[in-house]
Amino acid sequence: MDYIAALFPPTVMAVAFIGVIVTMVKSQGGANKYKEDAAVDAALAARSADTDAGEARATGTS
Repeated sequence: MDYIAALFPPTVMAVAFIGVIVTMVKSQGGANKYKEDAAVDAALAARSADTDAGEARATGTS
């Protein structure tokens, strides 16, 4: 019976890990894909604008 006690935790973790991966794969795309893509694009644009503004201040140009 010790072998069951030894194999049970890794088995449970493997099943949980597979469940997490399946959930992640299923949640990719779908109706919210474009909304998520737009949010990432907006965040990248804001960061790029901040970086450009910082470089302009550092060089004294506008």
